[in-house]
Amino acid sequence: MSSINNDSESNVLNFVPGFREAVIKKGELESKGSNFAEEKGNVRQTIGRLHPKRLNLIVKKIRIDTPSTKTFQLVSVDGNSLPPFQAGQYINLFVNVSGVLTARPYSISSSPTDLNFYELTIKRAEGGFVSPYLLGDVKEGQIFQTSGPMGSYHHNPLFHGSDLVFIAGGSGIAPAMSMLKYILASQGSFQFHIIYSNSFEEDRIFIDELRELETKHKNFRLTEFISRGTNPDYKGYLGRLNLPILQTLISDAPSKMYYICGPTPFNDHCVQLLAELGVKSRRILIESNGPPTDVMRMSDWPRGVKQGDSLTIKVGKNEAFEVAAGEPLLNSLERNGYFTENACRSGECSLCRVRLKSGEVFSPKEAKIRKSDKKFGWIHSCVAFPTTDVEIQI
Repeated sequence: MSSINNDSESNVLNFVPGFREAVIKKGELESKGSNFAEEKGNVRQTIGRLHPKRLNLIVKKIRIDTPSTKTFQLVSVDGNSLPPFQAGQYINLFVNVSGVLTARPYSISSSPTDLNFYELTIKRAEGGFVSPYLLGDVKEGQIFQTSGPMGSYHHNPLFHGSDLVFIAGGSGIAPAMSMLKYILASQGSFQFHIIYSNSFEEDRIFIDELRELETKHKNFRLTEFISRGTNPDYKGYLGRLNLPILQTLISDAPSKMYYICGPTPFNDHCVQLLAELGVKSRRILIESNGPPTDVMRMSDWPRGVKQGDSLTIKVGKNEAFEVAAGEPLLNSLERNGYFTENACRSGECSLCRVRLKSGEVFSPKEAKIRKSDKKFGWIHSCVAFPTTDVEIQI
């Protein structure tokens, strides 16, 4: 790679949060002829401030976005600014629901240019465990513990180029909003196109704000899809996103960078469409919102395992409990009082690894299990679905 003094590369780096501040600090120290000895011992403290394992945040404001969605504005309990993040990243929110200690990752929908708060936009999940509690019971002033910002799903100004397309399904618009606000606040020559799909008109989150931003910014384009029912005044597309429509919406498709976020079937459908347009996988980033919701319908699910089948989970040598087939192992562990570190809950981060001592589990393709994990029997419990009685080591 060329030196960061290269003009074009330096311009791109200026969009990376903290880069300009680091350059200024470096220049100040060099101007004094410093050997940087005065910085000794500060590295660990700086890393802890920028990448904390835990944060204590208070709910400052709650905004109702749709009948099924709210946005929570979280600020630091001590009033300090929050750690920086890349547009598109998430924090893991730890909660205690009916005595069960669990956590859920939520994308930050606010811009990384304002670190006075994080905004989490949360939609009620059908049959969900945590979202009904957050939307129904949480009040302003409540304190939560969270992780620091994390995740590899984010806009990378160094490698993603300037012609960007975000395909969002439902609450998948949350990270898109963070990217959009960040890009529109920058001085870069970006083109940003959001293709936003929902089941019903009342489900559309941020729709008025998105439309207003489109009228104000020539480099932002919004395309709307509704798959079920609408009123006569609706002017967007009806039905599911399909190849002929996508071909009309996107010119020179292989040259752009794509971000996809929504339910697993939606993500898979979009990836297939982009592949048919000739888009290489390296130009597609996918954010999975948790494990598959109906894993038993997946084509490679073992046919002999049926809904309601009872299985035994043995933890260590003596402790065991019963579960129903079709539930992620991590959820079962939490319900029975076992906590293992976790973050993404979609198979990517590997924090929730446990060792499979005996038995079999089904792991969908989003479980990014490394070769070394497979060799030594490690599984990602958030997307591991027991299909027989199993014994694990936490």
